[in-house]
Amino acid sequence: MSKVKFMKRCKLALFLLYCCSYLVHSAVILQYHHVLSNTSSSTNISPRQFEAHLQYLKDNNFNVVPLSDIMNSIKKQQPLLNKTVAITFDDGYLDIFENAKPLLDKFNYPFTIFINPTMIDKEYTGFLTWQQLKLMAQQGTIIANHGLKHDSLARIPQGVNEQQWFEKQTILLIEAEQLIRANTGQNWQYLAFPFGEFTPRMQEWLIELDYIGFSQHSGAVGLATDLSAVPRFPVSAPYDQIPRLIDKLNSLPFNIALSSDNAKTVYKYQQSKSVVFDVIVDDFIPAQLNCYISGLGKQKIEWLNKGSFKITYSEPLPVGRVRCNCTAPSISEPGRYYWYSKPWFILDESGDWYPL
Repeated sequence: MSKVKFMKRCKLALFLLYCCSYLVHSAVILQYHHVLSNTSSSTNISPRQFEAHLQYLKDNNFNVVPLSDIMNSIKKQQPLLNKTVAITFDDGYLDIFENAKPLLDKFNYPFTIFINPTMIDKEYTGFLTWQQLKLMAQQGTIIANHGLKHDSLARIPQGVNEQQWFEKQTILLIEAEQLIRANTGQNWQYLAFPFGEFTPRMQEWLIELDYIGFSQHSGAVGLATDLSAVPRFPVSAPYDQIPRLIDKLNSLPFNIALSSDNAKTVYKYQQSKSVVFDVIVDDFIPAQLNCYISGLGKQKIEWLNKGSFKITYSEPLPVGRVRCNCTAPSISEPGRYYWYSKPWFILDESGDWYPL
């Protein structure tokens, strides 16, 4: 072999190695609400800390892309570049325009805003206007659906037929989408679940309508992510510190399947005693898997077989929004963790919903 051919093959090998190191089929979606200094809300991050997030992304060469890029890659099963991130905001607060946008423009980072058109129509104090939303849409911001009025879609009133409920919700969802299209020119058919609440039936409903659903449970996304309930990492206070952000940005999608009752999200208090997870990925040591339930702490894991494990709750799941977060260090990607979150919405003993 000539020296020239040898050098060409070496360059090709290095190029392929470089590409493979960046194609890990993983991305992270960050979720914010307020970018504001003078509020103690748990959905707030200060402008200073928000800028620190953006600076960290830049300094560490993260690939910040429009949310649609990630969704299209998953739909088409195309590679996701390593260190890919999307930035999203829920509710459409005015401080997104006043405080967040100037910082995002400074870094030239795209972002998505999920809005409730009724809030915009009624010109509620503290919310964006259609004029501001249209301007941002023209500049590349994705404007998407957060429900017409920010009502929970999972809370079917007592005495209401499930089919009738979803027929009504379909009308409201389409109305919200039409208002977004009429006022911004955009029609993504993305829905961020109000309050993060959803059910398996809601997921089926979205699939039937050809929508992508976004929740508020944690975890990275990958080519196997269920597009009817896409996880996003909440990164407002008290989860806004840089070390916590780093852990989330370095996470990998933990491909776990749920079947039958294990897929349910709504239970009465003490109705559910345990859950079984079917693990698809095997790039971790089973003994290093850890699962924590909010309010209960670390849980004991029982491996049923090589691909399934069970958690029998140490105590009853508390009433309210509950999360089970499972993580395990990757073998092939040292320093990175697989991260999975299972949300539950626990009603009280009488079957009533907790207050919003």
